[in-house]
Amino acid sequence: MTTQIFDRKEVYVGRDFGGVTGDITPDLVATYIAGTGDDNPWYRGDSPLGGPIAPALILHSAVYRTLEWYLPNIFGNLHTRQEWEVFAPVMVGERLTTRSVIIDRHLKRDREYVVNEVLVGNASGQIVSRSRTHQSFLLPDQAKQGFVIDRAREKDSSRSFKIGERGGDLIDSPMRTITEDMCMAFSGPVRNYHNDKQKAVELGFPEIVVQGMLSVCLVAEMMTRRFGLGFLYGGKMDLRLVNVLWGNDVTGPKGLIVGRRPEGIRTRAEVEVWCDKADGTKTVVGSASAIEL
Repeated sequence: MTTQIFDRKEVYVGRDFGGVTGDITPDLVATYIAGTGDDNPWYRGDSPLGGPIAPALILHSAVYRTLEWYLPNIFGNLHTRQEWEVFAPVMVGERLTTRSVIIDRHLKRDREYVVNEVLVGNASGQIVSRSRTHQSFLLPDQAKQGFVIDRAREKDSSRSFKIGERGGDLIDSPMRTITEDMCMAFSGPVRNYHNDKQKAVELGFPEIVVQGMLSVCLVAEMMTRRFGLGFLYGGKMDLRLVNVLWGNDVTGPKGLIVGRRPEGIRTRAEVEVWCDKADGTKTVVGSASAIEL
């Protein structure tokens, strides 16, 4: 009698992909800086905690350690939403362990969505962060000829998003060009559609598709610079990736503090956040929050 319910290759809710254990080294931090442009002085030298603190999203791509959780049709697949909760700072030199599990799978219009949750813990067993990555895949009967998405899509009126238009305290960050060297540092060293144009064309895109997680890291950079330890102890983000960021595009995050609420003896700042391209096209919209210390 067999007790096996699921095929070993099936992508099902509850499937556990295990994880890895590794050290947060200065070299890893340097690669993060090269890939994002986020060169906070806390990452290399002194900080309020007495030594270098790793970027909040230093393990930004732990969810992609294995792609066994992807559905078979990867042509035109897209990262559509990213949730992140930061529970404690990570010091450079710490050892972290990840754990990845599928928590949802559902249909919506012409795509199927899989959600992968990653927990990250430190050597003492403390959970330091939790992330949920929402990846979408074209249905098998939705095969397309040519490009799945091109630059014209983001100019469609349906891709206009009303965010950043109400009152609040502005949080602004400089724009930067996402170069191909940055894409390779962030999404390499293996060539793929996030760092190589030919690989992008093979998957239905006209240009390098900048990894969605890079824009998520830019929002985390902005929140860290604005709130400091208040983001590293209890920061949250819920972001929707609404337009593609292409290789060599210019982009930057922005935020509006739109509210504050009590949280214990402290206050949590609620922030409306987004990322713009140089022409105003929004690539990311959503919310974030941090404790005000």
